[in-house]
Amino acid sequence: MNGMDKKIEKKKGLSKEVIWILLGSLALVFIAFNIFFGDKSSKLNVEIGKITIEEVKKNIFQDYIAVQGVVEPIQTIFLDAVEGGRVEEKLKEEGSMLKKGDAIIRMSNNNLILEISNNEAAVARAVSELRTARLMMDQQMLSSNIQILELTKLVNKERRAYNKNQILIKENHISEEEFQQSKEDFMTSEKLLALYVENHRNDSLYRGVQVSTLEESVIRMTINMDLTRKRLDNLNIKAPVDGELATLNPEIGEVVNYGTRVGTMNILDSYKLRVEIDEHYIARIDRGLIAACDFAGRPYPAKLVKVYPEVQNGRFAVDMLFTDTVPAQIRIGQTSRIKLELGESQPANLLSKGGFYQSTGGQWVYVVDPSGDFAVKRNISIGRQNPRYYEVLDGLAAGEKVIVSSYDSFGNVDKLILKEK
Repeated sequence: MNGMDKKIEKKKGLSKEVIWILLGSLALVFIAFNIFFGDKSSKLNVEIGKITIEEVKKNIFQDYIAVQGVVEPIQTIFLDAVEGGRVEEKLKEEGSMLKKGDAIIRMSNNNLILEISNNEAAVARAVSELRTARLMMDQQMLSSNIQILELTKLVNKERRAYNKNQILIKENHISEEEFQQSKEDFMTSEKLLALYVENHRNDSLYRGVQVSTLEESVIRMTINMDLTRKRLDNLNIKAPVDGELATLNPEIGEVVNYGTRVGTMNILDSYKLRVEIDEHYIARIDRGLIAACDFAGRPYPAKLVKVYPEVQNGRFAVDMLFTDTVPAQIRIGQTSRIKLELGESQPANLLSKGGFYQSTGGQWVYVVDPSGDFAVKRNISIGRQNPRYYEVLDGLAAGEKVIVSSYDSFGNVDKLILKEK
């Protein structure tokens, strides 16, 4: 080694190659840790200001539904035309208060008038035939009685002659021929009288039946004529009960056929509420349920009295009657908010209603962590519901916070990262 040569000493510390190897190893360890022990759940960042968070409360669950009812009359009477005709005059207008028997519409029917005239003529002919039959019967009876009297007189006369000739023949004062002739005359007259009496009896029976038949025919035709005349009265449509004329359809000059509905009347002794309810509750709705109906901010008690079984467009109808006082100034067609009680109130965990139910069907919710930094998905069980709350049966405890707004924009992620805007 000469004087210009220097001894190169090794630098202390880790070389760059070692450092890079260590960094690479740490990165592999971090990746492996995340793979085996890290949070692999799907996440979504959500602004807190765009969601609604409610706390689960322990309170009394009031089992009721809020519905809307429409005021209707206690009973509606339909006005149908029981006789066809042409409308000549409208005597009352819609909204009029009527008494039973008040005329509402006056109609005319020329065909009916002609029919009545024909019936009257037929009855007159029948009465005339009956009068003629009775007269002929009386005349025949008189003639027959006179003939019977004459024959009776002849029989008596010939009987006396015959009896006399019986004595004379024994004394030989008359010939045998004369005696036999008197005997034949007497017996013939007696038989003739018997035949005439029998014929008179039969003729009297026949004519009696004929007269009875004519009398019955006249009675029937008279009844029919009276009924036809009453049809004239039916041309005037009248109020069947006291009440309000709600609707009146025909116009003057219109031809109304038999059975046509011309209007309706409302009986205003009381009122009822017609309520439509979602078919979801059909199994829990029955007569006797209690309700509170709101009119001008004051509740009026009512009771469900009728359930209509038909379901249309996902809803069915019920009728309610007021059980105490009827609201003042109530009007047909007026609406009322109704609180219908379905069952008894009981303690329960309550979760405020929100849009989440449409997304999950109440099977799961996002529960906010106590730190408030995130919310995780959790399965729950929901029971009954009212307009404000769901009854939580399982999965949530009082004091926990839940996102109750709509989940439509969250997809199906497992965790929501809650951030301020």
